[in-house]
Amino acid sequence: MSDEISSPSSTIDPYEHLQIVANPDGTITRNGSFPNTVATPDPANNALVLSKDVPVNKSNNVWVRIFLPHQLIKALDFSSSSSNSNRLPLIVYYHGGGFVFCSAASSMFHVFCSGMAVELPAVVVSVEYRLAPENRLPAAYDDAMETLHWIKNTQEEWLTNYADFSCCFLMGGSAGGNIAYYAGLRAAAGVEDLTPLKIRGLILHHPYFGGVKRTESELRLANDSVLQLRVNDLLWELSLPIGADRDHEYCNPTAAGSESKMMEKIKLLGWKVLVTGFYGDPLVDRQIELVKMMKQIGVEVEDNFGEGGSHGLEVLDPSKAKALNLIIKDFISSTKLAA
Repeated sequence: MSDEISSPSSTIDPYEHLQIVANPDGTITRNGSFPNTVATPDPANNALVLSKDVPVNKSNNVWVRIFLPHQLIKALDFSSSSSNSNRLPLIVYYHGGGFVFCSAASSMFHVFCSGMAVELPAVVVSVEYRLAPENRLPAAYDDAMETLHWIKNTQEEWLTNYADFSCCFLMGGSAGGNIAYYAGLRAAAGVEDLTPLKIRGLILHHPYFGGVKRTESELRLANDSVLQLRVNDLLWELSLPIGADRDHEYCNPTAAGSESKMMEKIKLLGWKVLVTGFYGDPLVDRQIELVKMMKQIGVEVEDNFGEGGSHGLEVLDPSKAKALNLIIKDFISSTKLAA
């Protein structure tokens, strides 16, 4: 199999496509923009979902946007602070954007998390982590873990009053799925330090992985309209530690020998993993390889790959999110029953 991209579109300038300019100091200028949505925390608002931004680490500009299904909690009895019977699962969510773009405030992720909060239902904590190349990996993983420790210690009432800390899931889409995976490995290794936060599983939505050798799906979909291969290569170049190639463990977990040992802890803890994607995603072969690796180790994995589709479809097209939320809802329910 040739690793070359043989197509007229292979001459695309990925910097121009992404509307970025490289600066001499290693930063980039982002000339494109993603619309943002402001949080709506006022309980007087009769919206289905309330949201509010809370700082985690001001020096690194790490914060969270919490989503609360407002109408639902008004209908439930949360008077007993000692009981989890009415409390909602806690989803800690990491947004996508190739590690280089977007925010927890980006409108597409705001809408996506709002939908999850209502349809699962759940309390969703969406994490604002540092972006590359200004802060290369593992900065995003560090921020992910710092946020988990913040959650376990927080006195934030939206979490202490309504979230079930014993039923937590780490979830991310695209680059956020990569972050959820590596944050999950770290959290499993230090699970005792996260009490009373109890993670039940990982939800990897179109997780973002790569490697030096091209897969069949990458070559077949090299000029995909959503994630072209040369654009993908540049995102990894900007995100990985300087000098690392795409077989670095942060990019290619199936090529790193240490990952199997770390996944053993997830197996021993009994965490379940859900991996979702589409066969129309150039990265689908990477995701299937990850599922196979985890199953070989003995981790309990559910996978759901749909025909056609594209990378990040349910975020890019909110009308497709309801079907995904049903899959996630079933996964959470089955995980709780098995606990």
